[in-house]
Parts: sequence; C-alpha cells; structure tokens
Amino acid sequence: MSGTSIRSHRESVTVEAPAETLYDVVSDITRTGEWSPVCTSCWWDDEDEAGQVGAWFTGRNELPHRTWETRSVVVAAEHGREFAWVVGGSFVRWGFTLAPAPTGTMLTESWEFLPGGIAMFEEKFGDRAPTEIADRTQQALDGIPKTLGAIKQIAESSTGAGGPARP
Repeated sequence: MSGTSIRSHRESVTVEAPAETLYDVVSDITRTGEWSPVCTSCWWDDEDEAGQVGAWFTGRNELPHRTWETRSVVVAAEHGREFAWVVGGSFVRWGFTLAPAPTGTMLTESWEFLPGGIAMFEEKFGDRAPTEIADRTQQALDGIPKTLGAIKQIAESSTGAGGPARP
C-alpha cells in the first residue's frame, strides 16, 4: 500500500485515568512537547480563548533536517470526550477522543490530511507534492503510537496508576 493513498489514520490505547483527567492533559496544548515526537512546543495565540472552539495556537515542530511553525484552530473541545484542531485552518485535522473502557479510558488519536492540505502541498511543491505528502503521512503514522504511549505514561503517572514518571 502506498503512503500517499492514506489520508487518515487513528489508533487507540487504554489509559488508567478518568476521561476528564485525560482530557485536561491532551487539551493543554502547552504540554504537547512532552509527548509529541515532532511538535516540541505550543502556545495559545490569545490566552483568553485557550482551549475553546475557535481558539488559535502556534506549534513549533522540529525534525533533524528542518524546523517550522504552524498555526492551528481548535475545532472540537468537549470536556471528557473530544479535543481536536485543524492545522492552518484547512490542511490537516488532528484530534483526541475519549471513551469509557473497562479499566479506564480509551484514548484515540486521529489524523486526517484534508483536501485543503493536499491542494496546498500541490501548489507549494508541484511535482514533489506526492513525495512530500507521503513523507508527512509517514511521520503521522510513526508518531501516533509514540504520542499515545507517552500520554498514557504521563496520565497514569499523575493519577498514581501505571509505572514511574517519564524521564
């Protein structure tokens, strides 16, 4: 299967923490650098709107070969249930959903390359667009399980479940 044919992906993990506690962790975008393998930091563009639908934030991303910033808008903020944002307002949708599980909360991270993002990549990269899209897709596919594992460890450490805190 070609990486460029994948436009969305989701994975889940069970976290031994209440959904409300877990929501407070994943919706605090200023903590993103604690779990993301690419996004090293985020900050709210307007602190007064922090965490609300329509609020914008900026994220700093770092890979060995490049560093860049993106702006994203919150598109879902339902305490204990869902927190999601769209990069650039129309390019890529990232989100977390939370659902009850027998031993805590099922945390699902989702990613979707939106038509606006595909069009932007085609305009920006021309003939290289498929390669660039495949690269970003692979980063998402590789990063989601790492992100979920790190959030699980952080949340369970803060609630007394699981093992020791992440170094």
